Amino acid sequence: MKRHIEIMDTTLRDGEQTSGVSFSASEKLTAAQLLLEEVKVDRIEVASARVSDGELDAVKRITSWAAEKGLLEKVEVLTFVDGDASLNWMEEAGAITMNLLTKGSLNHLKHQLKKTPEEHFSQIEEIVHKAEAKGIGVNVYLEDWSNGMRHSLDYVFQHLDFTTKLPIKRILLPDTLGVLTPEESYDFLKTLVERYPDTHFDFHGHNDYDLGVANVMQAVKAGAHGIHLTVNGLGERAGNAALASAVAVLTDFVKDVTFNVDESTLYKISRIIEGYSGLRISANQPIVGESVFTQTAGIHADGDKKNNLYVSELKPGRFGRRTLYALGKSSGKANIEQNLKMLGISLPDEDLKKVTKRIIQLGDKKETVTREDLPFIIADVLDRAPAVENITVMNYVLTHSKGLQPSATLQLKINDKVYEENAQGDGQYDAFMNALQKVMTKEGLELPELIDYAVRIPPGGRTDALCETIITWKYKHQKKEMKTRGLDSDQTVSAIEATMKMLNLI
Repeated sequence: MKRHIEIMDTTLRDGEQTSGVSFSASEKLTAAQLLLEEVKVDRIEVASARVSDGELDAVKRITSWAAEKGLLEKVEVLTFVDGDASLNWMEEAGAITMNLLTKGSLNHLKHQLKKTPEEHFSQIEEIVHKAEAKGIGVNVYLEDWSNGMRHSLDYVFQHLDFTTKLPIKRILLPDTLGVLTPEESYDFLKTLVERYPDTHFDFHGHNDYDLGVANVMQAVKAGAHGIHLTVNGLGERAGNAALASAVAVLTDFVKDVTFNVDESTLYKISRIIEGYSGLRISANQPIVGESVFTQTAGIHADGDKKNNLYVSELKPGRFGRRTLYALGKSSGKANIEQNLKMLGISLPDEDLKKVTKRIIQLGDKKETVTREDLPFIIADVLDRAPAVENITVMNYVLTHSKGLQPSATLQLKINDKVYEENAQGDGQYDAFMNALQKVMTKEGLELPELIDYAVRIPPGGRTDALCETIITWKYKHQKKEMKTRGLDSDQTVSAIEATMKMLNLI
């Protein structure tokens, strides 16, 4: 039989302690609904009692909705050993499950509360019985429990010997400062599970040493019955163990447990909380980062194409995502083929080589090339490209400054002859064309008439997006108009590329 692990999400309480993060009442309600109904976590911790009027309003909205849905027991609030104050707040908020914060280390008890263990336990007992009389269920946090286990083990046992005899549901064990190692997490949980076999223990891991998820895994292996996680690893200082990462790790590496979370919703809730919190997650954050299912090296794309050689158990489809193949200077033909396949485009091998070469050139300029750029690049490289380039731009300088007319200095090679000219114009491209006209005149050649000039940016709208310039020309020796395209991140440069294609075509 597999053990069921309860997952309690504390994004709306502990996650909100992230510096600069404050959720509105409506954001809290929406997140609570998604976490319980779509992500399917077992419980949510939504607030600390007595924080503010806004917090009270948010909890009222959540408890009102949860009561209608029959989910009220799943909504929890952090409370304090403060007589009737937190209990009264709970009643006003409509919440029926409290997570009572008590001291889990002798150091905290002596120096923060300045009480004896007996005094502290007596106050805990009073609150637990009052809560029971009001129909409020109680879970008990042991704040700084990890240091308690390290430095005051007898006190932790004294605490648990007392509280486990009270009418409580769960004992919550936080690594408050994120100082545990995976070995300690396992040993400490194992010790308590064996000493108190009838008690439900939750593990609450912080991430100060980047060991949060590893500690969660070891705590579960040691027999923990529940774990506390946050979306995107939000939380005080370095944050808490991340929901998406912990779920993936438990699914793949702890085979004797089961839980309710729907993996396919993790990316969606991550994006929503990212928006609500205003904190962008890194592109390489496991499971939910934008680039974690993106293959960059061409050899990896080639391996995937041949026999899924670079595919692990972390398949993106599990999380509502898909594998992407980055386009840039590391791209090989396989990367580009995979992207073209997703667009429903196929190219002959010779054309594919030309497109690959162009993408690598753009990547060398540090351009970010996206799949949406591909049709534009294909058109730029393949659409009426001249077989032989008799005219090439060797160099140019474009200037633009406030109060002065733009100018261009152009060095152009026609067959084996090199020309250099300078001109001014109403804009940088106009100046370039005026300098070009001087060169053409020396060669006895005539420029066609420019009759239309269109610029468009492929989807994405980034400031570094590729810019496509399409110019329509009318040449007196031709009956039809012709169009040439240029592609670059700089609009003027893309226009120059389109112009050079025109020159070689005529």
